[in-house]
Amino acid sequence: MNAPPLALSLDLDDTLWPIWPLIERAELALDAFLREHCPRTAQRFPVHRMRKLREKVAAEHPEFAHDFTHQRRLSLQRALDECGDDARHAEAAFETFYATRNQVEFYPDALDALQRLAARRPVAALTNGNADLARIGIQAHFVHFVSARELGVAKPDTPIFHATCERLGLAPAQVLHIGDDPLLDVVGARRAGMSSCWINRRKERWPLGLPRPDLEFATLAGLADWLDQHDTETR
Repeated sequence: MNAPPLALSLDLDDTLWPIWPLIERAELALDAFLREHCPRTAQRFPVHRMRKLREKVAAEHPEFAHDFTHQRRLSLQRALDECGDDARHAEAAFETFYATRNQVEFYPDALDALQRLAARRPVAALTNGNADLARIGIQAHFVHFVSARELGVAKPDTPIFHATCERLGLAPAQVLHIGDDPLLDVVGARRAGMSSCWINRRKERWPLGLPRPDLEFATLAGLADWLDQHDTETR
């Protein structure tokens, strides 16, 4: 990295919290709602079959690949219609899923590290997911929220990275993107002209053939430590 970043863009799922345990809990909450209010749908579409239906709907509608919320709503609507349950339950069913999806359990270091980073630099959230920062309680730490659902394009495509830089009022070279995914986050940021930081919590090997990140840490706290040290040394 030729110069220190003037701002940060930060992935959410699997960077601040693990996403799959969260999705699994949300799917169980949805299943409980359906068993109470839509028993025919619950019987035909238990958790594993509802997951398969969502995958099928996603494959049938690639135009919504960037919008997990719409995919989920379409899946619920189809399940209810096929089973003859009242379609008016679809929105309440989705809300049950979504409320649990936003009851995140942060990685042990993540919340404190986020607070430290936000005290040092403007931070924009940049996500392909559908987390709700206000519900989670971390909206105040971000100056912008940029989502694939909003823009109609997802990481690793360049436009979503450039849109984030534009909202920050900076050139791509002045923004450091932070995330867990080698392709979506690191390669995507590099293609957009941004520097990148890989949060490698599982101590994985870097994929062969991909350009390496500018920075790599096992935790978000590692990046916060690095930025603290860098700012102290350059005072």
